[in-house]
Amino acid sequence: MNVRPARVDDLSGMQACNLQNLPENYTMKYYLYHILTWPSLSYVAEDHKGRIVGYILGKMEEEIGPDDPPHGHVTSISVLRSYRRLGLAKKLMIQSQEAMATIYRASYVSLHVRKSNRAALGLYRDTLGFTNNGIEKKYYADGEDAYAMKLPLQP
Repeated sequence: MNVRPARVDDLSGMQACNLQNLPENYTMKYYLYHILTWPSLSYVAEDHKGRIVGYILGKMEEEIGPDDPPHGHVTSISVLRSYRRLGLAKKLMIQSQEAMATIYRASYVSLHVRKSNRAALGLYRDTLGFTNNGIEKKYYADGEDAYAMKLPLQP
């Protein structure tokens, strides 16, 4: 498995991975905005044939107050079912987090996760060290609540 920075020509593969796995979907324009605005924060995992089997869509938070430190946000991450439990999501997360810290001097990274997504919660909390920073009621389109999670980053 190869993890590398995402490129514009990867967007259809990233979107296909998202559509196959997640109920929250994005327009191609939204993916393009991330890639063009923060080119070093999104990554893809590809199999031996070069097929995209996972991705992370990262960004720097744009709406921060004057006293808030710069921080990153994971918009979306997905790995195809047949490629799970191989450490790809962890690799994707770490690559994006390291870029947030070194390139943008992000002091922390945030993300939202469905309260019912036990596998993702295990990765974020137990493997990567994220902490629960509260609950966002009815965050998802289907009305499910999300945990707002946060991880301090080392520059």
